[in-house]
Amino acid sequence: MTSIGQLGEQFVAQWLTTRGWIILQQRWRCRWGEIDLIAKPKKENFISFVEVKTRSSGNWDDDGILAVTPQKQVKLSQAAAYFLADYPHLAEVPCRFDVVLVHYQKSQEIKRTKIETAITLGQPIQWQGYQFTLIEYIEAAFD
Repeated sequence: MTSIGQLGEQFVAQWLTTRGWIILQQRWRCRWGEIDLIAKPKKENFISFVEVKTRSSGNWDDDGILAVTPQKQVKLSQAAAYFLADYPHLAEVPCRFDVVLVHYQKSQEIKRTKIETAITLGQPIQWQGYQFTLIEYIEAAFD
């Protein structure tokens, strides 16, 4: 069974892809943890390590942004270093860390297996039995 976090990551990957990005890795793991998405715009020369926070209403951490603590940032930085060591041809490419906030709620609509509408910031999409909304995409959220 796919978790809500994984669905949020797939949702963001679809959004990035439609905006001209290439998804290099999804759910890349190493001893320091997991990087949700590793992506690169087709027309620009940088890599983004993307942390996706998928939350429902009434969450404690301000839609997920408060969960990206300094400790979490260190772990993501260490994981990114491991990724670049595994892919040395990418080691000289500029990198940044982006954070994406996604809201979800259960939906009464029929379960769709494919996102059929363009994803727009702030606009809800019915998919996989949920309503997903891309709340915010924070570029270069931390160093």
